[in-house]
Amino acid sequence: MTDDAPSAATRSPWRELAPGIYLLRTAGFRMNVGLVVGTERALVVDTGAGPIGAAEIYSHVRDVTGLPLLVVNTHAHAHHFFGNGYFAAQGVEEFWATSRCGTVQGETGEEQRTLVAAVEPAMGAGGGRHTDVVPANRLVEGTPVDIDLGDMSVTLFHLGRGHTDHDLLVGAGSVLFTGDLVEEGADPAFEDSFPADWIRTLGKMVALEDLYDVFVPGHGEPVSVSEVITQMNKMRSAVRVTRLAMDEASLDVTKAIPILPYGPEQSRALLIRLRTLAHWNWLTRKH
Repeated sequence: MTDDAPSAATRSPWRELAPGIYLLRTAGFRMNVGLVVGTERALVVDTGAGPIGAAEIYSHVRDVTGLPLLVVNTHAHAHHFFGNGYFAAQGVEEFWATSRCGTVQGETGEEQRTLVAAVEPAMGAGGGRHTDVVPANRLVEGTPVDIDLGDMSVTLFHLGRGHTDHDLLVGAGSVLFTGDLVEEGADPAFEDSFPADWIRTLGKMVALEDLYDVFVPGHGEPVSVSEVITQMNKMRSAVRVTRLAMDEASLDVTKAIPILPYGPEQSRALLIRLRTLAHWNWLTRKH
């Protein structure tokens, strides 16, 4: 190491993806936090699983900028937005998400506390400072929203159902923060998903390749459009195989799991989710 090279102790945890656009990997859930810095304001993408993680994120943000902040929540899973309470206590007033996300945050926030208890005990117990569930208060209803940070514009938009029914994308320069619509280094999480719609939403994302060079997943390393295409095609194959097994009315549809392109846990989650959605569709047609 040369004399002027930064030491491990002083090296910033942020990775600069483009001028003014940064990525931070958090501990615990290994979630990606985005930071977009303009000349007047800065925007934080997702706030972590509770006040402990949020305090660390906030401290790292302040190492980069002292500008007023606003927050975007990509979706309503606890480890992506339970840090909102801490950010609100630091004076942040704007918390952006899709309107559906804000509703889900309010409706399911309390029951999601158990999901973060191992990493954020106070948040899990619902006691202590900054442990209130704080839903988004600035809502993207349908059309994209452009936010001017001062010499830097950010676009918030919803392409369709996928990982959830309310995933919000955040475009800044040539970088697209995708939330958990894109996953790197692990299988997609299907528990609250709409798999067939997810494939179509990924297709719409791929069509944006002229606008974005870097796609930042909710977890894992940033990827290129080719890796988004790979995820889309793998998911299409998995849904096709699972649906075929269901259509054949096999007594044990789980026999399809070994030939799916995912591990046993998420293969099972995909199967359960497709069964659940098929049942919902049947009830809807019946009534």
